[in-house]
Amino acid sequence: MSVKIVVDSTVDLTPDIKSQVKVVPLSVLFGEEEYQDGVTITAEKFYEMLVKCEQLPTTSQPTPAAFETVYQELVDEGHEVVVITIASKLSGTYQSATIAAEEFPGKVFVVDSRNAALASGVLAEYALQLAADGMSGQQILDALIEKRKHARLYAIVDTLEYLKKGGRLSSTVAFVGGMLNLKPVICVEDGEIKTVGKARGLKAAFSMLTKECSTNGGVDFTMPTLLGYTGNDAAPLKNYMEASAELWTPDTRTTIVGSAIGVHAGPGAVALGFFSKE
Repeated sequence: MSVKIVVDSTVDLTPDIKSQVKVVPLSVLFGEEEYQDGVTITAEKFYEMLVKCEQLPTTSQPTPAAFETVYQELVDEGHEVVVITIASKLSGTYQSATIAAEEFPGKVFVVDSRNAALASGVLAEYALQLAADGMSGQQILDALIEKRKHARLYAIVDTLEYLKKGGRLSSTVAFVGGMLNLKPVICVEDGEIKTVGKARGLKAAFSMLTKECSTNGGVDFTMPTLLGYTGNDAAPLKNYMEASAELWTPDTRTTIVGSAIGVHAGPGAVALGFFSKE
């Protein structure tokens, strides 16, 4: 019996990897307008609307019924299902996925990535590798629970405006930070978005970001890695990769970061998803 991988739409993947999984979309709400993430609104359109809005958009988790529909289709085809979701501390998506899985005992296995965006993405890519190796759903579940503690997400925020809008910074701190050209480096730790530090200027921020990659033993390049950017301009990521050429090669895979982190970081951010060495 083969295993199929299901993710929610906050899990960032390159197009070739996304074509190998089933995606259950979250809803993105700009005021009264509701969109299906990745279905009726693309990441590019999301950022186009984000820079114009005064109030930050919100996201709404899929219903258990949305997950159940996907599970039923795959189980009917004779597959086991492994589901990877955004951190349960950031969204109720994991809860919806778990409720739906109760209808398929022994067939559907749900993993809280305890992370988001690119880090959830490299975890999903790892799951695909395990499925291709012939592991069962339970075996993949156990492996992901063990490996998720090594998944890392780091990002440089180009502007403090969106952290201020989201209530994560006071207006005064955001104003002073803007005057001093501070660039926060953020991460997701145990399912929560946290600030690693603030660098003065982009060059110092690039250095801080690369330094974080060397913590906990450094990047495990035997595992999936994925770099990303927010907004509709990949230039910031290209500049970072050139500045850190000793770590990231030009053929390192990249993608646009979706709404989960993009709404907090705003456009112009650079993000890294990888596994640290054990």
